[in-house]
Amino acid sequence: MSDWFFQMVFVATAASIVSGALAERVKMWPFFAFTLLLTAIIYPVVGAWTWGGGWLYDMGFSDFAGSTIVHSTGGWAALAGVLVVGPRLGKFRRDGSVRATPPSNILAVTLGVFILWLGWFGFNGGSQLALGSAADAVAMSIILVNTNLAAAAGVIVALAVSRPILGRTDLFAGLNGAIAGLVAITAAPNIVDHYWAVIIGAIGGAICVSGLKLLEKLRLDDVVGAIPAHLFAGIWGTLAASIAGGATFHVQLIGVLAIGAFAFAVSWTVWKVLEKTVQARVSRQTERLGQDASELGLESYPEFVLMPEVDDEG
Repeated sequence: MSDWFFQMVFVATAASIVSGALAERVKMWPFFAFTLLLTAIIYPVVGAWTWGGGWLYDMGFSDFAGSTIVHSTGGWAALAGVLVVGPRLGKFRRDGSVRATPPSNILAVTLGVFILWLGWFGFNGGSQLALGSAADAVAMSIILVNTNLAAAAGVIVALAVSRPILGRTDLFAGLNGAIAGLVAITAAPNIVDHYWAVIIGAIGGAICVSGLKLLEKLRLDDVVGAIPAHLFAGIWGTLAASIAGGATFHVQLIGVLAIGAFAFAVSWTVWKVLEKTVQARVSRQTERLGQDASELGLESYPEFVLMPEVDDEG
């Protein structure tokens, strides 16, 4: 059951990537239905090919804590959903311009990234799967240090390249750079030379910011930047494991392509079926009003809602 719980948390991470990318316009129950198929079919098949002793494992595919197995799988599923469901209303204007949609609460976003950063020590460190010897303790310490170095490098480089790429020093891009650095190092956090963690994380941050711009040009609406941070950086990290982590490049590439083709094809098919049958996307009225009010009968930000005073006089 410890292994089941470990994998449950990993697949929950993959599902959360989809929810972030499709926020604000996907129906709740169709999303739950997709999550069921993602967790019951897509992720277990990918896991069986790799960590479960399957054909990719036999070829020597290496992904220590899931840059591709977890993060790219979720990223491919998110990309399929974005393509089927479409962008938010008004995100891409008819004149070709893009409407800026910054986070509603940047402090909450920043806190969330720090929580993820802290949680990643369990994500990567726990993937050592043993702490009963001095060798395991040393190995885990190396993993923890590399995880932190990659995240820090991702932040700094993402902030640095955001101005030439996005036209501004973008905190949102910097925060996503931290996630991208963490995702990138996840394939090989056990590398001994720590400078490689800095390089891998730094390149992951740059790839993430470039990916944010690319999605805008392709008119693909990813609300939280999950696809660049998890899919693009996950692919980079998996391939980088052949540079610094001792993996074989062509085997890593085969794994990336095979898992990508499977996860994307199945996800796109499921999203298409959901869209054709129960409609995965909310109505225009619901999207304008907000799903908090229309689907749940609650206001996410009641402090911004004007409420008339109740006159209880006779």
